[in-house]
Amino acid sequence: MTDLAAPDLASIYPQPSPRVIAKARPEIDVHAKKFIEMSPFCVLATSGANGEVDASPRGGTPGFVTVTGPNEMLMPDRSGNNRIDSFRNIVEGSGFLQLIFFVPGIDETLRVGGRGSVTADPDLLSQMIEFGKPPRAVLRIAVKEAYFHCGKALMRSKLWGADTRVERKVFPSISTVIHEQTSLGEPESQEAVYERYKTQL
Repeated sequence: MTDLAAPDLASIYPQPSPRVIAKARPEIDVHAKKFIEMSPFCVLATSGANGEVDASPRGGTPGFVTVTGPNEMLMPDRSGNNRIDSFRNIVEGSGFLQLIFFVPGIDETLRVGGRGSVTADPDLLSQMIEFGKPPRAVLRIAVKEAYFHCGKALMRSKLWGADTRVERKVFPSISTVIHEQTSLGEPESQEAVYERYKTQL
């Protein structure tokens, strides 16, 4: 099997329409801003100095990412696993990043691209208290591009469909999975994990 090259791709895929090209805007407009304000979840993608790529889920109450202007957003960093892969990539690599925002019930998604920097300014942290505590740091995003993806991927996956929801009990608890992978720590039930998570938001 031979991998495709650029000329092969051009022979398989037609050129995108002018409308598809034009929808990529150089700033956050009123529609993108509203979508971000409704979004409780996004995926943050970054690349490090060695070219390796990281994608990290981020979430909070709807609007946890603040649009401060047409070309700037602020994302608080909440408690996680302390690997800080995304932040290391931003401060050690190019700083370029991409985000995809999701809104439950809407099949379209919003992609935002730009460059990030990390701050721990006390005044800014104090303005972003959520779940009863300030973030440990804030990601400042200088926005270069924003555009909406069509809803085909989420429609194919039926992501928001009640009939596609999986019962949590069909998969081992995350604690059990990691224990079996690493032999570290003690396995816990998913209920115990969930209760512990609630104290760490």
